Amino acid sequence: MLRLSVAAFRGVPGIDRLQVVIGPDDEAQYRQAVGDFGLPPPVFGGASRQHSVLNGLEALAEAPPDLVAVHDAARPFVRPTDIAACLAALAAPEVDGAVLGVPLTDTLKRADDTGVISGTVSRSGLWRAQTPQVFRFERLLEAHRAAAALARHEATALTDDASVAERAGLRVVMVCGHEDNRKITTAEDLHVTTPMETRTAFGFDVHGFGPGDSVTLGGVAIAHARGLVGHSDADVALHALTDAVLGTIGAGDIGMHFPPSDPRWRGVSSDRFLQHAIGLLQAAGGRIVHLDLTLICEAPRIGPHRQAMVDSIARIADVDAARVSVKATTTEGLGFTGRREGIAAQAVATIELPRIRS
Repeated sequence: MLRLSVAAFRGVPGIDRLQVVIGPDDEAQYRQAVGDFGLPPPVFGGASRQHSVLNGLEALAEAPPDLVAVHDAARPFVRPTDIAACLAALAAPEVDGAVLGVPLTDTLKRADDTGVISGTVSRSGLWRAQTPQVFRFERLLEAHRAAAALARHEATALTDDASVAERAGLRVVMVCGHEDNRKITTAEDLHVTTPMETRTAFGFDVHGFGPGDSVTLGGVAIAHARGLVGHSDADVALHALTDAVLGTIGAGDIGMHFPPSDPRWRGVSSDRFLQHAIGLLQAAGGRIVHLDLTLICEAPRIGPHRQAMVDSIARIADVDAARVSVKATTTEGLGFTGRREGIAAQAVATIELPRIRS
């Protein structure tokens, strides 16, 4: 949930710093969830939500931002467009804060302790508050510092940052959000199915033959009279698969992430490239459904190595081998592959990704 929440904010223009607040005993889980995101060290929270937010705000105070958005990681399905809408609401100078929420549509009843209805409550003007809640930083920090001095029973009544801001007399507006920005509170909430969509993307790569006595295809070294020429290990199969996976999430191509001009990638094993693409997909909440690879060459023969390549690709992508297909064909002596000048690879990646909520 934390990873999905952080990933949503990373994709929003105007968000230039992310500070996570965690429990003192949660550092290992924090590193596992977002340790590869390059975030600043986490801040430890307090005994209440209000104190945890205050600790986070104090961590930002040394280099204070103009605006700050406070979000519950327990709402991992927030839409980036809704985050942006909250930020945009503070373009009006008279507004101190903006709270994402959903107007109430259900009929509200008031009942006594025995469950007997005593009246109907008008739902006019009533909202269910969500997060993020965005404020002008200095004003929210001042409001939280004042709230920290309250008696315990008064402080616990401040269940969100809007409550703290309201108490300080700040002007806060509601921004209409969506029902799917739900909060994961109980174990049953985890079983609610996330709407998913299926995507397919294509990858293609070519490498020419050069000096050598083997080629690496799909992470498998195959003896051959010549090698493949490339900046990395020239694994044409994994390069095509990497581009296909990157394509499913609109993340550019392999050259953007691992430019051949960078000496760090000289001779490196291409499994790192595919693992990187898979990691980006997983960070977006997606998963591999199927990887389909076609190698185009006259030699070497692929058949004897097909299963080893399937197993290798499945291991690199961390999927069952049944989700990987490796095929081979020739061009009947035509073109550069027909002339045995090199090997080409085509790949198709099929994935599932949380449905875009624009």
